[in-house]
Amino acid sequence: MGRQGRWRTGLVSAMVVVAGCASAPVEVRSPDAVVIREQWPEAPPHHESPREWFDAGARVAQERGAGQHDARNLILFVGDGMGPTTVAAARILAGQTRGQTGEENLLSFERFPFTGYSKTYNVDLQTPDSAGTMTAIITGVKTRAGVIGIDSSALRGDCRGTAAATLPSLLHLAEEQGLATGVVTTTRVTHATPASAYAHAVDRDWESDALMPPEARAAGCHDIARQLVELASGNGIEVVLGGGRQMFLPASATDPEYPDVHGSRIDGRDLIAEWQTANPTGEFVWNDAQFRALDFGTLDRVFGLFQPGHMQYSHDRPADAAGEPTLAEMVLAAITRLQREPKGYLLIVEAGRIDHAHHAGNAYRALTDTVALSDAVQVAVDHSSAEDTLILVTADHSHVLNFAGYSVRGNPILGKVSDAHGTLDTDLMGLPYTTLAYANGPGYAGESDTQPEGTKRFSHESTQSRPVTRGRPDLRDVDTTSPDYLQEAMLPLGSETHGGEDVGVYARGPGAEAVRGVMEQNVIFHLLGLAQPRLRAHMDEAGPTAD
Repeated sequence: MGRQGRWRTGLVSAMVVVAGCASAPVEVRSPDAVVIREQWPEAPPHHESPREWFDAGARVAQERGAGQHDARNLILFVGDGMGPTTVAAARILAGQTRGQTGEENLLSFERFPFTGYSKTYNVDLQTPDSAGTMTAIITGVKTRAGVIGIDSSALRGDCRGTAAATLPSLLHLAEEQGLATGVVTTTRVTHATPASAYAHAVDRDWESDALMPPEARAAGCHDIARQLVELASGNGIEVVLGGGRQMFLPASATDPEYPDVHGSRIDGRDLIAEWQTANPTGEFVWNDAQFRALDFGTLDRVFGLFQPGHMQYSHDRPADAAGEPTLAEMVLAAITRLQREPKGYLLIVEAGRIDHAHHAGNAYRALTDTVALSDAVQVAVDHSSAEDTLILVTADHSHVLNFAGYSVRGNPILGKVSDAHGTLDTDLMGLPYTTLAYANGPGYAGESDTQPEGTKRFSHESTQSRPVTRGRPDLRDVDTTSPDYLQEAMLPLGSETHGGEDVGVYARGPGAEAVRGVMEQNVIFHLLGLAQPRLRAHMDEAGPTAD
């Protein structure tokens, strides 16, 4: 796919599948008809109530010493899909980029003094999705896949269950207690992970009203973009930076960057204009020049949407016509604005395109976006104090990236398995293979409906695949370090899947000492909330609203 195709990731058209973090696709056939094809099984019966999840998480956090030290500020980084293999491979790539062998390197957050592991399953899925996992992280309650800020008492897609199942998030709590807040992401700001910070939706795909069934709109459920602009908690979010203009613009509006792209909203509302009216001292920006012209040390608040869909991968960002800030630059801007709040701040940052690159079977972009996250964390470290700022870095889930073979130390992490003499290791058929590979995904060597048999190239979007007829491809003359090379996949899938293993939790600052061992993912909410005195005093206002 050329550059024109890459910026279109996550756009909505007359008939489109909204792709995301293992989201069940939503196909928009007309403005009033939405067909949801569930990819997940019915939820099995379980015995943990939302209240039990919340109380158990609080108990574990307190047993580990949470709440014994005071953090004025909280910064949560989420590497979407950044499992242990991704971290290890990215660490090596970052080191090799600097001329090292790589294995001895550490990413910025790997230098943090306290670490643990988080169990990522949803209440209904062994291998989770991002909506349920981020809801657990940010509300303290494990829930089912596909819902945002909603406990497991509600069924996905059933608007009637929303009111009784809403879960206050850490951001809602922070706003009510007068903290400044920010949400920064490389995806659409309405996508599952960032949306979990502020929204309540029984379907993660309801990012715009056009993506909601008519009965849900009629029943009074609101789309995620509308919820962001109409957020009633406190005085609203001071910093919102990411992608997703299309979800905020009416279908009649032309995108400012791409004349052939229009908004998605069918209610006729221009939510960007409404935000500007409601925040006359705020700034809306959509390109890099506008972003760089802002003085984040003095501005009141900012709303930045740098793409109609998701922001660019780090590798592709330099070619973007209008330009985009990097994740590190957005984090610095957010901290510069938020740190002026005397009561403290909460900043939530997502490196969301790590996940998308993995789904595409493209380790290069997944790893370079992980390195970009590491750079952003270092910016946060450099512009905050370990005396008053708790920084916690984690992932919502993993992916099925494998790290194998017996390569000599310093071998290119994206290369083929090789010994100290440069001799390629081979399989039992005499064919070389790469250090990194996927258990499933678009990299399967068989012929598909869009690419011939053999190695696959980014972006490989297919709906059909045929069995391999010539065996594994011979990689001797293939540059597997190329940004567009897709690692081989054992099973053919249009989109590579998440992995179910535990993910790392890394912490620095007041309260970080409570991060240790293996914990349920919802414990993270309590570790953060109990560290901030103003939030600690109001933790009883969080948790399930109906028991």
